[in-house]
Amino acid sequence: MPSNPAARLDAEFGSFPGLISAWGAFRGDAPALDDGTVSLSWRAVADRVERIAARLQADGLQRGQAVAILGTTCVNYALVYLAAIRAGGCAAPLTTSASPDQLKGMAIDSGAIHLFIDQAKLDELGDFKLPVKHRILLDKLDAFMAPEGTKAAPFDPAENDPLNIIYSSGTTGIPKGIVHSHGMRWRQMTFRAAMNYGTDSRTLCSTPLYSNTTMAVFLPTMYSGGCASLMGKFDVETWLERAQAERITHTMLVPVQYRRLMQFERFDTYDLSSLKMKYCTSAPFPADLKAEVLARMPGGLIEIYGMTEGGVACVFPVHEFPDKLHTVGFPAPGHFLKVIDEVGQELPPGAAGELVGKSPTMMLGYKNQPEKTREGYWIDPADGSTWQRMGDVGRVDADGFVELVGRTKDVIISGGFNIFPVDLEAELVKDDRVVEAAVVGVVSDAWGETPVGFVVLKAGVGEDALEDIRTVANSRLGKTQRVSALHAIAEMPRSHIGKLLKTELRAMVSPAAL
Repeated sequence: MPSNPAARLDAEFGSFPGLISAWGAFRGDAPALDDGTVSLSWRAVADRVERIAARLQADGLQRGQAVAILGTTCVNYALVYLAAIRAGGCAAPLTTSASPDQLKGMAIDSGAIHLFIDQAKLDELGDFKLPVKHRILLDKLDAFMAPEGTKAAPFDPAENDPLNIIYSSGTTGIPKGIVHSHGMRWRQMTFRAAMNYGTDSRTLCSTPLYSNTTMAVFLPTMYSGGCASLMGKFDVETWLERAQAERITHTMLVPVQYRRLMQFERFDTYDLSSLKMKYCTSAPFPADLKAEVLARMPGGLIEIYGMTEGGVACVFPVHEFPDKLHTVGFPAPGHFLKVIDEVGQELPPGAAGELVGKSPTMMLGYKNQPEKTREGYWIDPADGSTWQRMGDVGRVDADGFVELVGRTKDVIISGGFNIFPVDLEAELVKDDRVVEAAVVGVVSDAWGETPVGFVVLKAGVGEDALEDIRTVANSRLGKTQRVSALHAIAEMPRSHIGKLLKTELRAMVSPAAL
């Protein structure tokens, strides 16, 4: 009987491809991947990963070279992701929501000679061709694999070998390629695997495999020999049906998905008692929604705050600190956070400023963009150490819990005063007539910028209530903070992983109308 690969997770560094092979031998017929249509055992996954990797090597894949993947999440997508790493290359999943020109830019930037694409995306692109040497249909992956029993040439990863490239979800221009090393992923994912996962884990992944959000649960599941259940597209009823039928133990959902589950009228009729741990990341998780999830969904709830680039990660066991729901918790072990002012001076607890962090889980850098990589760093003048700019404004309370105030780029400067949108949003959502609120800064001749609010109203509440909602909120805000205008919106504009797109909200407002 092969030895249990779980013991390898205690090592300071190890081989992720080696783990896949070892779990294949140890777990055999146990389920490893399932997309609702196709289900593969660990033995089948290990075999197919070897055969795809062998073919990639035969096609000329070089050590560290990217393998591009474009399509809807499915078992074949996951196999290619794992095989690219096994072959000695790195996985480069491309964002399906990107424009053709953005896809072309990402393909060129990645340096990939292989593109795995599904038929639906190929049909959508039409005559638009991406610049790669080998184009393979994910739908016909079996035809690409090397013959049964073929093993890929050995690959022993070094810590700085790239494991994947995650392209940022920017709304304009070519997204930046964030390169994660084998060392970073080992430290990050073995810690999570050992803490909360095991061979009995069944994880429902309902966000795309091209997102780092999904990797936060997909990779620990694979590292620990569990089973990853994959969803091609999130749908509330399908999620509930699969969670119940497959006895799901772990899941990752972004805040908008949690809200849709909570709003589903038949939510409480489903048996979710198998849930052990739920995760949330990628967007602000409102305190009221955290409280409702804690009350209505079984198992623990962990919020993860951080950046795809690395820096500090806060891992917040929400169920353990119900009095701190307005925060994102505290830095994970080995992670460090500072709050600094405009000139780089560290601020005391309670003061709001820019967040910077460092940890053992930081990116290698942006692919082909050393200047952008350097721009994202803050160098501590005291000791010359490198910290990642987190892009957020926040404060740390007396107990060490981190509260987010807003994005650095979203801070509104009105009449020379800094206004943090989160403070205004918090007052707006206190109103029983409001489901969700967002505040943005809009150009103003009188003030430089002025806060403008958007709200999703509860069913049955008309737009004639807007002025009263604004007046009530403003009565609780300081004179420099007051919302100058309030608009009703049917649904907040969001990215593929639920991030609020404030650029789209700003575009809805004409400065001349203020």
